[in-house]
Amino acid sequence: MIEVHDTGEHGILEMRMTAPITDADYRDTLMPALDKALTAGNRLRLLATVEARPSDFTLGALFQDARTGLKHWRGFDRIALVSDDKMLRRTVGGFSVFMPCPVATFEMKDADAARRWLRESLGTIQQEDLGDGLLQVRLRGKVDGAAYEEAIGDLDSYFAEHETIRLLIDLRDFDGWQGLDALRDHFFLVRGHAKRVHRAAVVGDAGWQEMAVQIGKRAFGLDARHFRADEMAQAKAWLAG
Repeated sequence: MIEVHDTGEHGILEMRMTAPITDADYRDTLMPALDKALTAGNRLRLLATVEARPSDFTLGALFQDARTGLKHWRGFDRIALVSDDKMLRRTVGGFSVFMPCPVATFEMKDADAARRWLRESLGTIQQEDLGDGLLQVRLRGKVDGAAYEEAIGDLDSYFAEHETIRLLIDLRDFDGWQGLDALRDHFFLVRGHAKRVHRAAVVGDAGWQEMAVQIGKRAFGLDARHFRADEMAQAKAWLAG
């Protein structure tokens, strides 16, 4: 059985799944609720409490589960799974890297923590105009697709006002991307403005950042350099040169 609870908060939906779970539960309860919620807003944060084992899903239910995920693939902003089934949490956690949105798993005793996670801010993208066409962009925490949506307007405006840009990308407090949507948005953000960037400096200590700079230089023709976290002053001096 699937029960759907409207929290009364825009963009947040909770559902509870108990054995047995059939294709009719998806067809008659879950999918109409998701369609309605997504019609009311662009993205949805979902809390799924599963009090069932994988064996409690009928074959038809498993098919509907896959169908539901594909149909609403781009509609989810964040998903929290609450279950005491270790195998289910482990499986969902393993596949979360391929999901288009952040996914987190919790035990039943941590249901309130799951609700808080759905509502809290994850990573942020902050922009600061340092003058004379120099823009500092700070990525902090785990950045999701919503953070790019919030930042893109200000970034577009800045690029519209400046013919050439020198870009300082501060990754000292960056913990990575949350879901494939965020990584995709990052790629399109870079590609969309790369031709206007005169120079780009990336500052941070993560091992992958130097490689990312080399890829960016080849893929987008950027004049770019990587600097360690303690070399912020050198990065600014190079950009000014």
